[in-house]
Amino acid sequence: MAVGDRSKASSKERVVLGKITSVYGVRGWVKVYSHTEPMDNILNYNPWYIELNGRVQAIEVDQGKRHGKGLIAKLVGCDDREVARSYCGVDISVDQGELPELEEGDYYWHQLEQLNVVTESGVELGRVDHLIATGSNDVLVVRGTAQSIDKRERMIPYLPDQVVKEINLEAGTIRVDWDPEF
Repeated sequence: MAVGDRSKASSKERVVLGKITSVYGVRGWVKVYSHTEPMDNILNYNPWYIELNGRVQAIEVDQGKRHGKGLIAKLVGCDDREVARSYCGVDISVDQGELPELEEGDYYWHQLEQLNVVTESGVELGRVDHLIATGSNDVLVVRGTAQSIDKRERMIPYLPDQVVKEINLEAGTIRVDWDPEF
């Protein structure tokens, strides 16, 4: 089952867990969009890593909390609106080793992204581009590649044992029970 943080892997052994979206108030607080589940789990990680002006830097979270339907955070050293504005639009990442270990058969979303999707009969459907949470189950968004049967985008429900038959991280594949015509 795909569980936990809906995160994206980065190339430096860090995982993107969210984004600073905008400023909040005049005292340096920022609004945060979180890929974690529940969303406020992102506040459990410290420091956050951001790329600002082409340089990766660690920032520490002083405070954070739910606010309405989202999150807000106060960063150490960020005491006014203009400093906070400089952080808007940056991804928040953490060291991959900071993520909790999952039980066997559970995967973080970033582990499934970029895996090749093959039917049980060996037809290559494409590569997992990203996942979508729909409420009832997650969905694999599979985009065609040069090696796949066609260039179509497919939405395949992430239903272990029903549709998703095997995930092999070492081989980089997901085997599915799925009609290539669908």
